[in-house]
Amino acid sequence: MFGMAWENLKKRKLRTSLTTLGVIIGITTIIGLASLGEGLRYSVNQRFQQGFELDVLTVIPGSFIAGYRGFGFNPSDVANITTIQNVTLVTPMITLPTATVNKTTVGQEGLGAFTVGAINFTQMQEMLPQRFRLLLGGHFPNATEADSIVLGYRAATVNGTAIVSVGDNVTLHVQIPYHPPYAKNYTITGILAEGGTSGLTNFDYWAFIPLKTAENEIGVGENYQIILVKVTNPNISEEVGNAIQAKLGRSVTVLVPSLLVHQVDNILNIITIFLLAVASISLIVAGVGIMNIMTVSVMERTREIGILKAIGARSRTVLSMFLTETMLIGIMGGIIGIATGYGLSYVLAFGVSGIVQSSQEATSVQTPGTQPLSISPVFSLEWTIIALVFAIAVCLIFGLYPARKAAKLDPVQALRYE
Repeated sequence: MFGMAWENLKKRKLRTSLTTLGVIIGITTIIGLASLGEGLRYSVNQRFQQGFELDVLTVIPGSFIAGYRGFGFNPSDVANITTIQNVTLVTPMITLPTATVNKTTVGQEGLGAFTVGAINFTQMQEMLPQRFRLLLGGHFPNATEADSIVLGYRAATVNGTAIVSVGDNVTLHVQIPYHPPYAKNYTITGILAEGGTSGLTNFDYWAFIPLKTAENEIGVGENYQIILVKVTNPNISEEVGNAIQAKLGRSVTVLVPSLLVHQVDNILNIITIFLLAVASISLIVAGVGIMNIMTVSVMERTREIGILKAIGARSRTVLSMFLTETMLIGIMGGIIGIATGYGLSYVLAFGVSGIVQSSQEATSVQTPGTQPLSISPVFSLEWTIIALVFAIAVCLIFGLYPARKAAKLDPVQALRYE
């Protein structure tokens, strides 16, 4: 059956080539877009893993919808979170949004610190090792250095030029409601390396002082606005987040970075499916062409069909013969289309990467220390098999009508056909 089908296709080389070309174009488009979509998903996930600490949860009081509620967290809240299974480290943070950091020189020039945070430096280094990195020549304050401060990169520089250095003194001003104004000189012990906009907040514009200093000297007490929680595995971060909400027993918001990654992955998956659905239209158009060509072929081969049926060929034999021809067209078009689709995916990846990188340079959104986003196609065996099966299925479906028409021909009428 396959031998006869192959010989019939070879007799009409130009027609077979043009018909197969339609299938090739459809499969090329599907494989190219599928590989590009998988590559884009992989690149975006890699960026999220670099920019977000997927194993670190951020707990804040209240909710984004209802707004800030209550007076933050206390040491007992921190202790309760520590007891939750799969939690390896918990560290609180006090934020002083009304605080300002100024030079102690004449004019009291203000620095670019938008927020002052009070933290446990030892725990913070363990919690966020990639983001809490100091420039050379500095160190994090120890337990005896209560009047020390660490500045973010942008807080200590202007257009890349340092305006203060390690060892300089700055003045911290804090205005807390119902408290007298606080002003005291602090010594800069370190400046954070530039981190950019990775993660949930940009520490480049922060200044950090010891947690005990804020609790005891400034007078805010043990009232924490943020709690950072490190988990053993990012895959269970959602379960840990639910456990934290249940443990604290009040309205809190737990920011889970891995959920954001999953949501972005789902969005990219929907976009890929949409593009593939559009690309599939070209394969359906090729199927219509196959139906047209096979219908013409049945008319041309009516006498041949009559002879076959006259010498004993059954209707199902004739049906199988024509379906085998369409199947061969689908197999050839699918295999060639897969190969050309891989080539197309590299061309599309090169073009999209160039556009994305140009956009990053124009808008200056690239995170310092990271490479521009580059997309490389990812070839999936699953998509390859699906594309090949889809090509064969479309050819068989659209070839079924002319094949049935050939199988139902009356042998006597077919033999008389000229």
